[in-house]
Amino acid sequence: MSISHSTVSSDSLTSRIAKKSLLSKVCSVQDTLKFFQDGQSLGWSGFTPVGYPKEVPVALADYVERTGKKMKFDLFIGASVGAETEDRWAKLKMINRRWPYQTGKNIAHGINTGEIDMGDLHLCNFASNLLFGFFTKNKGGKLDIGIIEVTEILEDGGLVLAGSVGVAEEICQIADKLIIEVNTTIPSYKGLHDIVRDEKPPFRRPYLISRVDDRIGTIHIPVDSDKIVAIVESKKSDKGRALSDPDALSEKIADNILDFFEMEVKAGRMPRNLLPLQSGVGNIANAVVGGLAKGKFTNVDVWTEVLQDTMLDFFDSGKLNFASATSLSLSEKGVERFHSKFQEYSKKICLRPQQITNNAEMIRRLGVVGMNTPVEIDMYGHANSTLVGGTRMINGLGGSNDFLRNCYISIMHCPSSRPTKKDPTGITCVVPKVTHVDHTEHDLDVIVTEQGLADLRGLSPKKRALEIINNCAHPDYKPILKDYLHQATNYCLAKKAAHEPHLLQKVYKMVDNLDKNGTMKIDKW
Repeated sequence: MSISHSTVSSDSLTSRIAKKSLLSKVCSVQDTLKFFQDGQSLGWSGFTPVGYPKEVPVALADYVERTGKKMKFDLFIGASVGAETEDRWAKLKMINRRWPYQTGKNIAHGINTGEIDMGDLHLCNFASNLLFGFFTKNKGGKLDIGIIEVTEILEDGGLVLAGSVGVAEEICQIADKLIIEVNTTIPSYKGLHDIVRDEKPPFRRPYLISRVDDRIGTIHIPVDSDKIVAIVESKKSDKGRALSDPDALSEKIADNILDFFEMEVKAGRMPRNLLPLQSGVGNIANAVVGGLAKGKFTNVDVWTEVLQDTMLDFFDSGKLNFASATSLSLSEKGVERFHSKFQEYSKKICLRPQQITNNAEMIRRLGVVGMNTPVEIDMYGHANSTLVGGTRMINGLGGSNDFLRNCYISIMHCPSSRPTKKDPTGITCVVPKVTHVDHTEHDLDVIVTEQGLADLRGLSPKKRALEIINNCAHPDYKPILKDYLHQATNYCLAKKAAHEPHLLQKVYKMVDNLDKNGTMKIDKW
């Protein structure tokens, strides 16, 4: 490709490209459009709205909208990214397949109306399966194009990523062509990452990590520079999602979890500085971390997927020692705050591929304590994280079960009920049987709502049910759930099949009532 870069290469961009032979690949974003064709498989960097390409996807969406040309792509990204890219692509009907996770009204609509094929998968497995070529078997396991946001290109051509890692390394391995966006609106993040190039079986090796702050890889992604067909300067900022302040309900759930931590320390089941913590995304997770920042536990480590704004509070409190993640999932204000103390924060943070952050061996070896939020849980301890009513996809499983099935202690937290238009407590989050199972009873140890905490460790199914109903269900629903358990137990005992009793012909009566009457409250079973 012969492109004159003098008109598109700024001083700030040139200073970020140490391998000067790559300056010949610098071009305008419009010059990249010729590489795209209908039906291609694309891989993007990014994990939540950070570290994702913005210039090229937006320019391609502008082109499709302007010309009306039909262009549909298979899209593979480590997790969700900014709505101005993938959600706009969904609105323009530019997405054929999307793996393994997404966020946005338009893309969720496309999935639930059958316009977009989505595959939901554990994020650790997604990284491996992408490398193995399972999603692109018809293309020899390759991606047509990878679009990667970086903050610097080193002398050997290595790519220094931005605020996330996700599956960027795997994309660089299997993409036939690479388009690089160098984001000059943020500082170089050189030294923040720990990149390991994974191999295919039977040549895979263990990750020799025994502490949260261990580093075993490189600070950059090594790439074949011949794959790079274009480099563009990005001047677009990440569109981080700001979370509202924790409400009283979230803070009550957080208090229940922190009380549980104190109990575990007193019982000698956790050390005084706890064990490495994993926390999902959302207001409850923020409330837990906020409580830790104000609490008495010190010298705490975090091994998780994403770091939200309250993690900066935790650092500033002096109580968070080190955090490992795959993404700095900060709000726009959080990003400004991070950059203002970049030298201080960057010494305490390591960003890794999701293949490592979500790896079962790592989670088990480190003894991670996992905390995540479901849509609903049932009285035996199964959880649904993805499908409302068992059929309507929200976002996807994400990495929650990577952690919950492997953690030292697996915690799920949610409100005991949610309002409907007709009833302020119309939806119970504790049900007889979840409408879709993402996490089995075998994987969950502790259930928490604002009502209380159910410690399920060592309990048989019927005792688990009583623990969950008594401690976690909303008072409006406790008698309904107890009545169901009583009837189901008697019915199944008569059949000599009462290990985990159910009335299969009635188990979803509350769901049916919600659909018809706007509440899950029923008069009788």
